[in-house]
Amino acid sequence: MGQYRASFDAAVSFGNGGDLAVRGFRVDVPGPDVTEEEIGALFVASLGLLMSGNIELSNVEVFEEAHKGTRGGPSDRAAAPPRGRLVELSHVIRHGMRTAPGLPAPEVSPFLTREASREVYAPGTEFAIDRIHMVGSTGTYLDTPYHRYADGADLTGIPLEKVVDLPAVVVRVTGAAERAIDVGAFAAFDVRGKAVLVHTGDAERFGTPAYADRPHHLTRAAASWLVDNGAALVGIDAVNVDTTDDPERPVHTLLLGAGIPIVENMTGLEQLPPSGASLTAVPLRIAGLGMISVRAFARLPE
Repeated sequence: MGQYRASFDAAVSFGNGGDLAVRGFRVDVPGPDVTEEEIGALFVASLGLLMSGNIELSNVEVFEEAHKGTRGGPSDRAAAPPRGRLVELSHVIRHGMRTAPGLPAPEVSPFLTREASREVYAPGTEFAIDRIHMVGSTGTYLDTPYHRYADGADLTGIPLEKVVDLPAVVVRVTGAAERAIDVGAFAAFDVRGKAVLVHTGDAERFGTPAYADRPHHLTRAAASWLVDNGAALVGIDAVNVDTTDDPERPVHTLLLGAGIPIVENMTGLEQLPPSGASLTAVPLRIAGLGMISVRAFARLPE
């Protein structure tokens, strides 16, 4: 597949005064169908121009030629996004869906319909503004210490370092007859500073009554081991990291007491290797709330 460059004359003005004109400037472009708007953006990026305003191009010519490495262009390695396929690890939230017994279903409803918005905006312009009413533990969600402890960090107290690009280890217990996941499942892994993702296979039953019927869960001893060995985050593709038969909820108590976020109701863990992937599960910053749905995903190694 060929590579392309563009040659052009340009004049650009700046928001803080002044202007710049060039003749016969060249930049790498992604293909022969590149637009003048895209070429203008590449021109500004290539020179690192700040506070640029109106850009006028003329004498534009696109031709096949090897890339030279225009800053911000298609061959700029520094500008290229990280490689490795992304994998969704969150369930879709839909109106009326059920996450767990006893929890209300989310309600998605319009605040301003497209039809009504036509009375507000210019002819041909319309918007939809919707609202959602739901508990924080809907779909795939993250628990913070505040969920368990009144003086614990809420959603505003979770630093990005705890939920972005965490190296992940996947602990597979699919097919195990025993629903309680004990220390032995984790003992062979180096979990320090890592997101520990427990793949139980329960996600296959998500959205059905069977999902909450004898689900997998961690034991108190497993939670204590994860705390002692420095896990950064614990996730599971089951309805709860705790057994709902124990009202003390020892796994939440230990993990959240140690400042370790928990992500429950994950999905897609079968697509991840045992190690080498990274996890991102960023919550909204809402004061006074202990849990909220997240868009959790993994980046696979190259």
